Amino acid sequence: MQTRIAIFIAGIVFCMAAMHSCHAKHDIKTMQYVTNGEKVYRAHCQNCHGGQGEGLGKLYPPLTDPQYLKENHELLPRIIRYGLRDTIHVSGNTYAENMPAIPELTEIDIAYVLSYITIRFGEAEKKYELDEVKASLKR
Repeated sequence: MQTRIAIFIAGIVFCMAAMHSCHAKHDIKTMQYVTNGEKVYRAHCQNCHGGQGEGLGKLYPPLTDPQYLKENHELLPRIIRYGLRDTIHVSGNTYAENMPAIPELTEIDIAYVLSYITIRFGEAEKKYELDEVKASLKR
């Protein structure tokens, strides 16, 4: 009986420590953005860029290159809203397929999906702010 209680208590301590470490890295608002962004991603991006952002061969680029995501941080909202009709270089490969615009996404949807992509696939530490998206789209 004492062994079971000790195991139960150890389990609770472990779970509390695990929960604390998750929240220590990202606050609740950031996790809301990521969660909502995953829904947007599944609906609008996954078919071409894959379930884990791996891309599709030489057709569609992966979304897992932290350097590309960081260097193009300010441009990414415009790529989503207006599409891309240019050659890009990601992870050492060249991609020339056009990306269609997704004009139906709201500014907050774009902030959500970019938070999901950059945090889950690109190792970013913070979410895309709505103000960043708005500023980018004005350019």
